[in-house]
Amino acid sequence: MGFDLGPLLLRLKTLYTTSDHASVVSINLFVALLCACIVIGHLLEENRWMNESITALAIGICTGVVILLTTGGKSSHILVFSEDLFFIYLLPPIIFNAGFQVKKKQFFRNFMTIMLFGAVGTLISFAIISFGATEIFKKMDVGLLDIGDYLAIGAIFSATDSVCTLQVLNQDETPLLYSLVFGEGVVNDATSVVLFNAVQNFDLSHINSHTALQLLGNFLYLFFTSTLLGLVAGLLSAYIIKKLYFGRHSTDREVAIMILMAYFSYMLAELFYLSAILTVFFCGIVMSHYTWHNVTESSRVTTKHTFATMSFIAELFIFLYVGMDALDIEKWRFVKSSPGKSCAVSAILLALLLIGRAAFVFPLSFLSNLMKKNPTEKIRFRQQIIIWWAGLMRGAVSMALAYNQFTRSGHTQLRGNAIMITSTITVVLFSTVVFGLMTKPLIRILLPSSLKRTSSISSDNGSPKSFLYPLLGNGQGSEVETGDIPRPTSLRMLLQTPTHTVHHYWRRFDDAFMRPMFGGRGFAPFVPGSPTEQSVHNAWES
Repeated sequence: MGFDLGPLLLRLKTLYTTSDHASVVSINLFVALLCACIVIGHLLEENRWMNESITALAIGICTGVVILLTTGGKSSHILVFSEDLFFIYLLPPIIFNAGFQVKKKQFFRNFMTIMLFGAVGTLISFAIISFGATEIFKKMDVGLLDIGDYLAIGAIFSATDSVCTLQVLNQDETPLLYSLVFGEGVVNDATSVVLFNAVQNFDLSHINSHTALQLLGNFLYLFFTSTLLGLVAGLLSAYIIKKLYFGRHSTDREVAIMILMAYFSYMLAELFYLSAILTVFFCGIVMSHYTWHNVTESSRVTTKHTFATMSFIAELFIFLYVGMDALDIEKWRFVKSSPGKSCAVSAILLALLLIGRAAFVFPLSFLSNLMKKNPTEKIRFRQQIIIWWAGLMRGAVSMALAYNQFTRSGHTQLRGNAIMITSTITVVLFSTVVFGLMTKPLIRILLPSSLKRTSSISSDNGSPKSFLYPLLGNGQGSEVETGDIPRPTSLRMLLQTPTHTVHHYWRRFDDAFMRPMFGGRGFAPFVPGSPTEQSVHNAWES
């Protein structure tokens, strides 16, 4: 007796077609929402309270409510969140663009302070949050959480939201604050992810001094290896573009090789279980210093706006989805029997977050001020308050790490996991909205003088010329602005002005060895038929 496969194949084809059509509908709705975020964000551009992150969150929450009502309370999503989607596709363009477009003079001038806040400060915050969560949550009977979960909580809530920070601080109005908070945010995110991965890779059932040293050693190894990989990837891209002169045939190839090399560095770091955030950030810095100056003028304009646009869309996507995910019934139904406990856990996490950040911002600022002789470079107390406040926002990195630790295939399995997921959502929403809304008014109150700067600098930022900045200067005339840095003649000068000393020796090394090999400012790309370009090229080759 034969078996007719016709009806079965027809049924499968119908299901596939329906599923494919549903995906197309979902993507259309999401793209429409992204367009709405851009339009509404533009209309609210001059609003002193709102920013695009909060706008996207609000639109996401409203959309989630509409979807809940239309589906009878079954779902609030039109797309399914995945930490792989976040870490592999959405985060790389954001972090790379941050490194590519940062004002590197300010960043490296405050490099030691940024590393203090981003690395040492994150470790302090991690220790305080982990210890506090362990001691308090065990007494509250939150659920079946082990020591690895408590350490993961410390890493999750130590990760600041550098994306939202970029939007609430202005690089021209408050350059010092922007440099410190932004730089700390990127290093902080990378440090938190490295800590999270280190915690997951160790057997924490028996913690002793040997395990703690192994954990620290693994952290340092990941930190420095990830940074080195980013530097190598950036230098390799500069060398390839300088030697092969893609611009003689096609500027598209120059742009493509820059995008692909940056993404390749990120994926290599993921492949070898390193910190991809650190890798792609430093790859962006190196590319902006060497690679970007080796391409043609049209490629420079194209890459600047391409990277910025990709980053902008990824940021909107993240906050839009976080808003919808906050209303996911699947997570909240596990804690509906004890909503008070979930609220208490969220409040405790917020308190630990506030204490953990204050525990390193003020002491490390004091330590940083001791190392600075110039009074204008010291961090005043009012600035320390803003640094503490602006870094309290938690965002997509915390969400992704929480999903990774406390969910299986996007759904919670245990009551303790459900409480931690919903508490993370609550903390992310509260910190982004409340702390984000209050940051700009706080700056106006504490630092009113910073808002009286002329707008000539900011109005010129959109032009291609304004993006022609070297690594440690603001343009071809940076030496004129900063003055000649005296050659260090003693160990005392090195200790008194370490940043200027390192800058002096780095500039000599860069001019003598790095730029002749990798190009950069001062090296003009080859353009057929241009005597000037050819002469510069020959000079560098010699």
